[in-house]
Amino acid sequence: MEKIRLGSDEIRYITLFETLTGAIVKDCVKEDDTMGFLVDGGGMGLAIGKGGANIEKVRKIIGKGVWVMEFSSDPPNFIKNLFRPINIKEVRIQTVNNEKTAIIWVGRDDRRRVIGHEGSRIKIAKKLAKRHCGIDDIKIKII
Repeated sequence: MEKIRLGSDEIRYITLFETLTGAIVKDCVKEDDTMGFLVDGGGMGLAIGKGGANIEKVRKIIGKGVWVMEFSSDPPNFIKNLFRPINIKEVRIQTVNNEKTAIIWVGRDDRRRVIGHEGSRIKIAKKLAKRHCGIDDIKIKII
């Protein structure tokens, strides 16, 4: 797994997120105009807030899109959590030539949501999967 190194911007975003939501952040990734926050298992309710109020506060203050994902120590569940609330039908993790790849199956209508605006969601998911599960790539298959 990749060693996690956070810059001063990421640390500042984590501190702000934790202060506004009360959720514990394990990791933070910036991709263009989008931030991805990985919260401790069980912390999604706090992070989102009633009716999404906490996420909306964070979005307004940092002026970026925000994705919040919940940590799991089980790699297939971790991958599913990276894309919630999208229904990932199946996750398989395979190793070929010392490279781990997660293959996810989604419905045709969910493909664009998995990728995100200009690929931001899938890029964030790939970075977090590499850091926390040692997964080098995520491939999308349509059901």
